[in-house]
Amino acid sequence: MLAFKRILAPIDFSDYSQVAAQTAAEIASKFGADLILFHAMPAVSDLPAVEIFKEGEHRAELREEAEQRLQTLAERLSAENIRVETEIGEANEAGMEILRAAEANRADLIVIATHGMTGWRAVAFGSVAEKVAEQAKCPVLILRAQAEQQEQKPPRASEAAA
Repeated sequence: MLAFKRILAPIDFSDYSQVAAQTAAEIASKFGADLILFHAMPAVSDLPAVEIFKEGEHRAELREEAEQRLQTLAERLSAENIRVETEIGEANEAGMEILRAAEANRADLIVIATHGMTGWRAVAFGSVAEKVAEQAKCPVLILRAQAEQQEQKPPRASEAAA
């Protein structure tokens, strides 16, 4: 039987990622594991110096907002007797930053949603969850979007068997 001690839950504050974080918390509770709520902020790159300065002021606000949102979620989950840590990372690619955080935090499991706030970027560059699942050194639990968000279609035979 798998014994999870540290579970990483990447969160972009979308509804999907919040559901994944709650699922990660439930798993952490059952195993007595620590939960790491992780938010990946896109890095500033390839901008002129003036733009980087302006972006830096805005990024500080975005980072503070993310920290507050993570802390609020951590406090709610901690009230359920779950040990919760929070972390914010920065990278050009969220998937790679999630993988870095998983290794740095010695995660035994990553719980991630299939749909975040990536929009057209997911179509153009592939799913963050897919990249994480392909390259992670630990098990990855990928939670699909809720049925009401998808057209209520019957599962294909290959999905029903899984």
